[in-house]
Amino acid sequence: MSTSRRESSEEKQFLEKYRAKDYPRPSVAVDLVIFTIIDAQLRVLLVKRQEHPFKGEWALPGGFVRVGESAKDQGEDLDTAARRELKEETGLDPERVHIEQLYTFGGAGRDPRMRVISVAYFALVRPDLAPFVKAGGDASHADWLPVDQLKKLSLAFDHLEVIEVGLSRVRGKLEYSGIAFDLVPMTFTIPELRHVYSIVLDKEMDPGNFRRKFNRMLDDGLIEQAPGKRITASKPATVYRFKRR
Repeated sequence: MSTSRRESSEEKQFLEKYRAKDYPRPSVAVDLVIFTIIDAQLRVLLVKRQEHPFKGEWALPGGFVRVGESAKDQGEDLDTAARRELKEETGLDPERVHIEQLYTFGGAGRDPRMRVISVAYFALVRPDLAPFVKAGGDASHADWLPVDQLKKLSLAFDHLEVIEVGLSRVRGKLEYSGIAFDLVPMTFTIPELRHVYSIVLDKEMDPGNFRRKFNRMLDDGLIEQAPGKRITASKPATVYRFKRR
């Protein structure tokens, strides 16, 4: 972080004497709620911890924000930390994944080691990129687990709550944005996109109503027809793509 303002001599003296270690400092972490669709199921990426606490239990990918040792070296930004953790713990290229800040979790006692405040991010991974995920960092194993089965598992920390907040955010944004383009292949048919909406929202989408929604996205320039056709059981189907790509 940099600033262009000039420090007064009095402030400069204050900063020279200031010792951050004299004050309580909670650690700050980033946690990643990463969704994809595999085999017609909405899934979230979890890793198995290979270190205490919660050794051997499922957890969200993530880690501590790197903090510098001086006022001039204060470490990394939150977004930088989230993208770094995404790369280190999953092997995915952050440039190919939709990622945005979700919520801050700061309840006392959420981490048995010390006071840890976690800034959660959610990410969406296209199904064709999901097989390239690999465990890294302090994880022994990574897997895409069905969202509807998570309550049967023992998750580390407060990560079940974090996932539930992430799922609520994604479902909400699906209704008013083009966020679905990160959960479909590069090209798709209308039924394929409708199926994605049904899976994420966990409800059947009426074909007629969805067709009207789809036509609005076409009119708004969010979607365009793509070259080629998709072979189906009846006849070749028109394919589309999101213009952002």
